[in-house]
Amino acid sequence: MSTMTPEQAAWFAQTFDRIVGNVGQAVLGKDDQIRLALTCMLAEGHLLLEDAPGTGKTMLARAMAASVQGTNHRIQFTPDLLPSDVTGVTIYDQKSGKFDFHEGPIFANIVLADEINRASPKTQSALLEVMEEGQVTVDGVTHKTGTPFMVVATQNPIEQAGTYRLPEAQLDRFLMKTSIGYPDLASTVEILAGSAVRDRSAALQPVITGQAVVDMAALAAAAHVDPAVLEYVSRLAEESRAAADVHVGVSVRGALALVRCMKVWAAAHGRNYVLPDDVKDLLQPVWAHRIVLDPEAEFAGATAESAISRLLTDVPAPQERRTA
Repeated sequence: MSTMTPEQAAWFAQTFDRIVGNVGQAVLGKDDQIRLALTCMLAEGHLLLEDAPGTGKTMLARAMAASVQGTNHRIQFTPDLLPSDVTGVTIYDQKSGKFDFHEGPIFANIVLADEINRASPKTQSALLEVMEEGQVTVDGVTHKTGTPFMVVATQNPIEQAGTYRLPEAQLDRFLMKTSIGYPDLASTVEILAGSAVRDRSAALQPVITGQAVVDMAALAAAAHVDPAVLEYVSRLAEESRAAADVHVGVSVRGALALVRCMKVWAAAHGRNYVLPDDVKDLLQPVWAHRIVLDPEAEFAGATAESAISRLLTDVPAPQERRTA
């Protein structure tokens, strides 16, 4: 694979900023979160949003789909939701005498899985194959979801009754976990002033085609990562497994996920090479949900975020080398 050129990196950053600006018309005052979400999409991953109701999670998913000329579906997860309600079902057609596959809502460019932790583990497991491989197998027949494909799942941290905790295997399928949070005062005033507009994403025009998103993802994958930065990521992962408060640290899959995101993050900043600062910017959203704390340490108030902060303090970053 040839390395990304500086000109390509500049084009990538300009296009990325255009998409951020477009999505930002619907999700006000949240450019940092939009940049993370788009980085997740261009790294060909899935996003988990843990946030209170009414913070714009659905709006973010719709605005992203509208900006990249894509389709979007919303699945409301409930305890009685069946796997076939997500993936689709095969139905016998009496006229043709054949079985026809009726696609479920998972077949879209961007799928909002709302309150994912309310569904039963069986239904949650139906997402595992499609999130990992971009395909669904029903009655022995495989159906591709198409590209780009991204799941934006939400879970509500303040609502614990009637929820099923996501297993580590499913959490690991999400490239990033973050939160949108409430808007600042100025953005809140602007939102209230436009209260007559129920869906801000409906007025958005596409900035880029779905195929161009696939091309951007391939381009970002060609960004240069110095061996010293790769060693830095490896040391951070090893240290996470040895940390005192951590029961299960970051796997090699988690380290690979970080590298994929770093490349997109660098390109989004107009660089065809990754810096140690890119690692520091992305470590929390990419790794925090992959770390399983020791139960006693968690009871004492330890968090995955604090464990990652200690990693950044304990593991020295390499000196910057900007050669590609």
